[in-house]
Amino acid sequence: MEMNHFVKSHGLGNEYVIFDSEHINFMMNETNIKKLCNIHFGIGSDGILLKVPSSQADFGLKIFNPDGSEAEKSGNGLRIFSKFLYDDKWTKNKSFTIETKGGIVNASVLESKNNRATIIKIDMGKAIFDSTLIPVKNNNPECIDERLTIQDTTFSINCVSVGNPHCVILRDTLDIDQIKKYGPQIENNKLFPNRINVQFAKVLNDKEVEILIWERGAGFTLASGSSSCAVAAVLYKKGLIQSPVTIRMLGGALTISIDKSWNLQMTGEVKQIAEGNLSADLLDELV
Repeated sequence: MEMNHFVKSHGLGNEYVIFDSEHINFMMNETNIKKLCNIHFGIGSDGILLKVPSSQADFGLKIFNPDGSEAEKSGNGLRIFSKFLYDDKWTKNKSFTIETKGGIVNASVLESKNNRATIIKIDMGKAIFDSTLIPVKNNNPECIDERLTIQDTTFSINCVSVGNPHCVILRDTLDIDQIKKYGPQIENNKLFPNRINVQFAKVLNDKEVEILIWERGAGFTLASGSSSCAVAAVLYKKGLIQSPVTIRMLGGALTISIDKSWNLQMTGEVKQIAEGNLSADLLDELV
């Protein structure tokens, strides 16, 4: 692999740029992450995936949001990273483990075409409803059907961690303008010390759900694997869906399975967009 080589892929329109930590000669700091993710001055991306060594799993992964912050886990990011590992021959196995800040996950390539992964399943770990572990600053052991008032609107919120924190809000209708308005205010509310991802969800039936997503550190997002898992976990807990369930987003759909021990599995497609090397001009602008 050449120095400063990158691969850009997307999972249902949620795009990431991938680097190998041993093949870059610049710092992966906040300034550089913002520059690389900028659509006008960089490559343009919803985040950066950095392959790093791991002593606990087959591979290590650091996930960075476009604002420079580090994410614990990303379902789309994990599928994209898994495709990169398989397609670029980092592994010959169709099943392998990946260490993230949010824990170790199992990845499986279910379908491939011309030795390139197309459908990938990720074991996303357990859904956690303990308020102190999400974390949520409330007085109850769990944050289910609690009230949160933002400006002139009161929401009934349901919080869960799937390796990163989520706030799921059930709606009768989904409105993009509403999640763009309230999403950032909920994300940064003092109730959530580590900020939080936000989903507006509409149950179509016990096998299908539509959602809109405001992603912590990234903003309005076409698709999110961890958000899909969070919504499935909350709705399963409330008895509104069966497993498996199809979560439909603007970028496409994911299949989420959940068992009675709250173990989550996510299955969906992933596609490569481009690959190349950072130019000398762009490298001169990184610090």
